[in-house]
Amino acid sequence: MSEGYDPAFFKSLDEIEDRHFWFRARKRVVATVIRNLTARLKGGYHVLELGCGNGGMLRLLKECSPGGKVIGMDLFAQGLRNARTRCDCALVQGDVGRPPFGEQFQIVGMFDVLEHIEQDVAALRDVRRMLAPGGAIVITVPAHMSLWSYFDVAAHHARRYSTQELAAKLDIAGFEVEYATQFMGAIYPLVWLGRRVKAVLGDSSDAVKQTQQELRITPGLNTLLDHALAGEETLIRNRRKLTRGTSILALARRRD
Repeated sequence: MSEGYDPAFFKSLDEIEDRHFWFRARKRVVATVIRNLTARLKGGYHVLELGCGNGGMLRLLKECSPGGKVIGMDLFAQGLRNARTRCDCALVQGDVGRPPFGEQFQIVGMFDVLEHIEQDVAALRDVRRMLAPGGAIVITVPAHMSLWSYFDVAAHHARRYSTQELAAKLDIAGFEVEYATQFMGAIYPLVWLGRRVKAVLGDSSDAVKQTQQELRITPGLNTLLDHALAGEETLIRNRRKLTRGTSILALARRRD
């Protein structure tokens, strides 16, 4: 797993993820799913984020989990140091294959983590063992291998997913998929076109440099795209299935 992520990205992401439209949109759709889950739980439940990185999503989980205990786990100490500045959750450096926990969790979140892991089904099986009976995993991953680009290379992705592939792997790992949808639909045409143009033009800069350029915040455009994606939160709250997007969200329950 340590080969599946470059810790150098922690610094650049730490500077932008609270303001960048993509991260803001992901937070909105994840928040509506998590709030729906925690509203049905009695106090004292446990929530774990695997691959919590800089802690942006971890802080969100805490806000959406009143009455629960939220824990963040990551392989890299640098990410955990940044996470400490964002929230006061318990933080653990560890590997999903060797979790250092005695208790089981009612909710586990993996937000753009699974695509970094070569043996993704094995990782999902590890997550299942960490869940209490009836526990839920909430997961986001990048969509469509047709969008594979320099960005995936720089981010050390092993793959991008289709909704059907993700659902099938969750099933193999022992989960019942309750809901799955694509999202980030408004930016799909822009991402698709941008990838094609760069491929045709043959950008000679390396993958990391191109990715850093793409992650820069352009104030007017950032606000516009943030507004364009805002409507997805309501659709996902109502369990509508979006048919096109650059990411996939899935909610699945441990099958006993």
